[in-house]
Amino acid sequence: MKRCGVWWLCAVLALAGCGGKAAAPQAAEPKLSREGGLVSVAADSPLRSSLVVEAVQTQALSLTIDAPGVIEAMPERVVKITPPLVGRIVKLQHGLGDAVYAGELLVTLDSAELAAAYSDNAKAQALLQQARREFARQESLMQDNIPARKEFEAAQLALAAAENDARASSERLAQLGVAVQAQSHREYGLRSPIAGRVVELSGAQGGYWNDVTAPLMTVADLSSVWVSASIAEKDIAQMFVGQDAHIKLNAYGEQVFSGRVKYIGDLLDPETRTVKVRVLVDNRQGQFKPGMFARATFAGQSHQAILVPASALVQSGLYTRVFVEHAPFQFESRMVTIGATVSSTVGEQVEILDGLQAGERVVTHNGVMLND
Repeated sequence: MKRCGVWWLCAVLALAGCGGKAAAPQAAEPKLSREGGLVSVAADSPLRSSLVVEAVQTQALSLTIDAPGVIEAMPERVVKITPPLVGRIVKLQHGLGDAVYAGELLVTLDSAELAAAYSDNAKAQALLQQARREFARQESLMQDNIPARKEFEAAQLALAAAENDARASSERLAQLGVAVQAQSHREYGLRSPIAGRVVELSGAQGGYWNDVTAPLMTVADLSSVWVSASIAEKDIAQMFVGQDAHIKLNAYGEQVFSGRVKYIGDLLDPETRTVKVRVLVDNRQGQFKPGMFARATFAGQSHQAILVPASALVQSGLYTRVFVEHAPFQFESRMVTIGATVSSTVGEQVEILDGLQAGERVVTHNGVMLND
């Protein structure tokens, strides 16, 4: 019985040696020592061959700001043509898409209201002449002490009233933009106040226009338009008038257009926390249509900054740290304040706002192995 127990033990050991898996080799220890905030790497530590240490220098940094936008017509170059009186549309001189110059005739109306204005003016002028004659007669009689003082004063008041009525009727014609001595007292010509194109037309020839508050036609000068970009509150400090902008439109894929910042809004939208920045864009080719969506990219003002590779940063709880070389293979863990992240030919780099000085050497790769 004792011999069988020995045999069974030998068999188990042999089976374990043949069929059992060998234990995986353990990773080599980095062999670090810590003292007074410094981390030292032992001479025989394999970590020495994997750490990369580089000196940091100041570089010119120009931040890129990207923002959504929309194409808008310049308000002062869009005019809604509204007839100041009602009437029948006798003739449309221009239709949709037609180019017009400032002062060009757009629409001719046959208006009884215009005829009434001319009639009122004629009556007022006739009454004024009569009042002047009566006043002159009373003034002459007054000098000869013939009439009573009362009749002279009545003539004087009648003259003043007639002058006011005549002036009001003349100013009404002037407001309508018609000449007092026009050949026709019924035809009213509606003219364009600006040069541009007819972009909206609401009336038809032969129709009657009876709403003096509704635009019959809209003329717009779209040779230049706004790209209205929504700039986030955090980026406002990087914006300035005259700043170059690159514009991409959804309609034209990757084609890039150039513009320049002309106006930075004075009011912040409390809901989106953005400010409207308007970029002036040349649109003589007519590619920009008001209402189109766009993407605007701005280059911020250049400034000197300390940049480190993103791989140099080590997250330690709520703080960001880098390992600064204190002596060969001896490093100090230092908390830093980071700024913008930029892409370059050597990869992503991060701006250091505080915690590093130019010329200091930091661990740029595998610094996480030094962390607690």
